[in-house]
Amino acid sequence: MFFKRKDFISLKEISAEEILYILNTAETMKIVLSQANKKAPHLRGKSVILMFYEKSTRARMSYELAAQYLSANIVDLTLAYALGEAGNLIDMGNLIDQMGADFIVIRHPMSGSARLLAEYARAGVINAGDGLNENPSQSMLDLMTIKTQKGGFEGLKVTIVGDIAHSRVTHSNIWALMKLGTEVTLTGPTTLIPDEWAEFGPRITYNAADAVRGADVIMVVKAREMENLGQYLPSMNEYRNLFKIDERLMKLAKPDAIVMHPGPISRGIELSSQVIDSPQCLSNDQIANGVAVRMALLYLLSLSDANPRERREAARV
Repeated sequence: MFFKRKDFISLKEISAEEILYILNTAETMKIVLSQANKKAPHLRGKSVILMFYEKSTRARMSYELAAQYLSANIVDLTLAYALGEAGNLIDMGNLIDQMGADFIVIRHPMSGSARLLAEYARAGVINAGDGLNENPSQSMLDLMTIKTQKGGFEGLKVTIVGDIAHSRVTHSNIWALMKLGTEVTLTGPTTLIPDEWAEFGPRITYNAADAVRGADVIMVVKAREMENLGQYLPSMNEYRNLFKIDERLMKLAKPDAIVMHPGPISRGIELSSQVIDSPQCLSNDQIANGVAVRMALLYLLSLSDANPRERREAARV
């Protein structure tokens, strides 16, 4: 099969076959990254626009390196703090189209912003995080880490711990993991797990020990220091006491269980130092997989406007 989409917006609407196709392509890109000369010609003559309305040094750098390694031209529009109205976003998309750019990578605080831009722009749009909705590319590097370590997804028990409500990458992960055949369990404070998630298939428990028992994968969500923290939690100390993943909880998971975190990690609050420093914690692997995944996305989206013959020939490269 071929990935025929113009845009990469959401894992809720994408098939398991498409997810696996992206992951297989990302594994090929890791071979490129292992070479002394990391340059590949796949996007030569193409232009990638980075539109980050929120700060994210690591994600922006990952996309920039991915585009560079594929020989694309890059324009980084530093738009942090310039939130803008929806109309301005549409105007920006039209402007980029007029200048002939091929791809737009957008991170924006408004849910639905990436889809809105994709509807009005001819350029391919990659969602790097939209409000509290999704962050599908970050989810893809999480999935790649799981696939590399576990060999697949079918039948795995995956536990997601923490602030489910405010984590857009977690939303993407839930949609993808369920499509790929895993058993998903959500755990965290009652105020931070929306009840409606139970309607879509994940098991919900508010007991961390119950959640991690027998788990193959433990995905820890960042515990954010919110200004309005009081309406969700009495204190971060209570969160740490109830949901910090430490050696005691790890003994309940499978012996070969892996621990994941999008970073940066709040040491001693989300994870104990012993777990962070153990071989089971794969946060560095997740970072390493990020460039390969984003190279794969740019490459596959570049084929969407090719005719079938060009697409077949490019897929052999």
